[in-house]
Amino acid sequence: MLLCIDTGNTNSTFSIWDGEKFLSHWRISTDHRRTADEYFAWLQTMIGLRYFDLDIDGCVISSTAPRVVFNLRVLCNRYFDTRPLVVGRPDCRLPVQPRVDFGTVVGPDRLVNTAGAFDRHGPDLIVVDFGTATTFDVVDTDGAYVGGVIAPGVNLSLEALHMGAASLPHVDVTMPGKVIGTNTVACIQSGIYWGYIGLVQGIVDKIRQERARAMKVIATGGLAPLFDQGFDLFDAIEDDLTMHGLRLIYDYNKETGHG
Repeated sequence: MLLCIDTGNTNSTFSIWDGEKFLSHWRISTDHRRTADEYFAWLQTMIGLRYFDLDIDGCVISSTAPRVVFNLRVLCNRYFDTRPLVVGRPDCRLPVQPRVDFGTVVGPDRLVNTAGAFDRHGPDLIVVDFGTATTFDVVDTDGAYVGGVIAPGVNLSLEALHMGAASLPHVDVTMPGKVIGTNTVACIQSGIYWGYIGLVQGIVDKIRQERARAMKVIATGGLAPLFDQGFDLFDAIEDDLTMHGLRLIYDYNKETGHG
């Protein structure tokens, strides 16, 4: 079985695959202090609850939090006796190389999402990921990542507003019943929700104009469904896009003798 690990700045997701069959996934907060032993104890418990054996013979990691990678590599080496493939490292090959400015470091999560989206939806895509940052990734006709846009994430914006203005409360993002709020909480929720609707619409329109072609919009991330209520923003929402992309990249490296 294959263990896929996606570590973001806020949360880390672990998923198990048996070939192309997805078995299960679990999420834990990202903490660079967490040891390999702690990861294993937690993962062993989670897998045990699903009633299947911990028979892992391959691992692949994508991480936007470099400080946690070391302990994840130890986890794979010590407990699963396997050398993990780490997306973004020189020994990890991609099906199609990104076409960006020389020397540019592209976040591994963006490369993984590109691979997963192209496999499922074909060429000419805009992949919107609602994570700690809200990212827009442009996928070319051959599946190459050719650049994108990075904006502050929804929860990050809410936290910044709360931290920067002491009199403003911390609120949960939700779809407001109307645009004009009649209390502070409703005003903040309206600003965040409708502001991000406008952000997504505006950036997608600008990308399409710049590319001068029809492009499908694929969304992922926990908040994607919230921004798809009653709007035609996305052609598809893929909850497991990153994990699907990780499995594809692992399989590609294994088939080409690099895994």
